[in-house]
Amino acid sequence: MRKSPLMAPSEPPSTERNAPSVEAAFQAAPPEMVAEILDGELHLSPRPARPHTHAASRLGILIGAPFWLGQGGPGGWVILYEPELHLGPRPDKLVPDLAGWRRERMPDALGGEEAPAHYDLAPDWACEVLSERTRLRDKGPKMRIYAREGVRHLWHVDPLARTLDIFRLQGSDWLLVHSFAGEERVRAEPFEAIELELALLWS
Repeated sequence: MRKSPLMAPSEPPSTERNAPSVEAAFQAAPPEMVAEILDGELHLSPRPARPHTHAASRLGILIGAPFWLGQGGPGGWVILYEPELHLGPRPDKLVPDLAGWRRERMPDALGGEEAPAHYDLAPDWACEVLSERTRLRDKGPKMRIYAREGVRHLWHVDPLARTLDIFRLQGSDWLLVHSFAGEERVRAEPFEAIELELALLWS
């Protein structure tokens, strides 16, 4: 286990709000783009390329069936694909590729008819699929925001390099717990109850 060089800052949380022009641009973002606000700055990204979408979709199936639906696994989680998260007082607005909440923290994932489309409860696990367009963002501000909000587990999946990096939050720092690659069969926290066949993500 080693400490990641990407650590959360120890500064007190900011009370600064997003500028109205940034919020307006976020709301006006075209549907074919992924819009996020990180540290008060708007980021627009085109929809992911095929390797990215392929890996995220397959991982969602492999994790979702045993841990969300309880099929071949223990259940006890809510696993969502590309949820919009509003975190912190600004708020920061993030779209992880996958996110998971322990069911006791989100007993009603659907919410009622008046429930907003976004979620303001930080997940217990987030997964970012890295691409050349988003790598610096995923490894920089998004990683810091997840740490600030107390997300306990973070995965980085690189479909071109065929790697899976597992991070655990310890205090305010990310620890790189494991790095897996290729066609390994792995047990990765917080989903150690099943064996994950990495080859299924790339094939």
